[in-house]
Amino acid sequence: MTTLSNSAMRDIETILHPTTNLALHRTTGPLVLDRAEGIYVWDTNGKRYIEGLAGLWCTGLGYGNQELVEAAREQMSKLSFTHLFGGRSHEPAIALAEKLKELVPAPASKIFFTSSGSEANDTQIKLAWYYNNARGLPNKKKIISRMKAYHGVTIASASLTGLPIFHTDFDLPIQRVLHTDCPHYWRFGQEGETEEEFATRLAKNLEDLILREGPDTIAAFIAEPVMGAGGVIVPPRTYFEKIQEVLQRYDILMIADEVICGFGRTGNWFGTQTFNIKPDSISMAKAITSAYMPLGAITVSEPVYQAMVEESKKLGVFAHGFTYSGHPVSCAVAVKTLEIYERINIVGHVQKVAPVFQARLNALNDHPLVGETRGVGLIAGVELVKNKATKESFDVRKGVGPKVVKFAEEEGLICRAVAGDTIALCPPLIINEDGINEMFDALVRALNRAEEWVSKEGLRD
Repeated sequence: MTTLSNSAMRDIETILHPTTNLALHRTTGPLVLDRAEGIYVWDTNGKRYIEGLAGLWCTGLGYGNQELVEAAREQMSKLSFTHLFGGRSHEPAIALAEKLKELVPAPASKIFFTSSGSEANDTQIKLAWYYNNARGLPNKKKIISRMKAYHGVTIASASLTGLPIFHTDFDLPIQRVLHTDCPHYWRFGQEGETEEEFATRLAKNLEDLILREGPDTIAAFIAEPVMGAGGVIVPPRTYFEKIQEVLQRYDILMIADEVICGFGRTGNWFGTQTFNIKPDSISMAKAITSAYMPLGAITVSEPVYQAMVEESKKLGVFAHGFTYSGHPVSCAVAVKTLEIYERINIVGHVQKVAPVFQARLNALNDHPLVGETRGVGLIAGVELVKNKATKESFDVRKGVGPKVVKFAEEEGLICRAVAGDTIALCPPLIINEDGINEMFDALVRALNRAEEWVSKEGLRD
């Protein structure tokens, strides 16, 4: 039995950990990290790891970037806090909003700031409802998400999330949230069906859902360009083009959740550009500050903004916002982050190293534990299966995915098991070819150890 450190014992007695098996945590304790630099983190025992998930899909510039540290220090010294309520403002928020309007591939009249992606998607729901009330369409309120989607954990954004574990015993989802098909071709495509035919079927299923519910009751459709926590699911060819044809037919807003894909991850500034999505609004967070400070944002189109102006005339105030909407330190760090991304050409860098990343990923398809690998740019999923021929999954209670993650940790790689037994990889965007090879070498060693463990435990019987 492992003896837990003093820090681990203090953690167990004081911290409620998000998205954690709390019963198991009391036995195993936490991995306590102490410092970080570049693509690496070190624990309190001095062991070094590649941070293979960029924290939580977010540390685009890696760790210890002194320009971001200095941007925060300078802003704290000058104006540590003010807010945007009641018409107040400050230069970092103005500069960041201007820059985002320049970058985003969406009709952005204004930018609304939040502290997280969950708050951003929660706000998207509220604004869709508010907009349709302003338009005299009080019944046009339902939001369509997708099975296996992840959009956050507030009551509203967790309802959008299409993963049952985020609903069970939380009494979710709330009313007026619907879920349509997960666009995972390898898992849900029918025998003999091409990717394009699969996309056509899913678009028809979406239209059938809209017609059953009534087009005059549907406000918006929300989607991640690449589904992250749902298993790193890359959309099939022609999927978004066909989905958007349906949405446009029935006056339904397209919301792109770019919280994971935004700011270079897929090899473009935004995933919407990679997959030819034409969103009405975009949600952002995570890499907007390289996760050095909490910050989220959404774009607001001119029609929605004008409706909000008219509502303010009628009601006296736009009654939505957060204490930390546009926090000056967060905004200052975001401005510097975007400046660095442009200066070092982060998009070009991702495009340069992505072929190495994807080649190492594709090579894992030959491993006996791997059913499918999928990815784009510097994001990937490795789905583990009990039977490669039939695609049968392991019983999730056997914990094969978490076992691989534990073996990887022992081999010096931090990664994550999502949506059951899919190993997610999403390293800092600054990773180079040597770092990519080091990361995949560690994962291969972990998979080999897991294969031995699976055989020893008889998990294929």
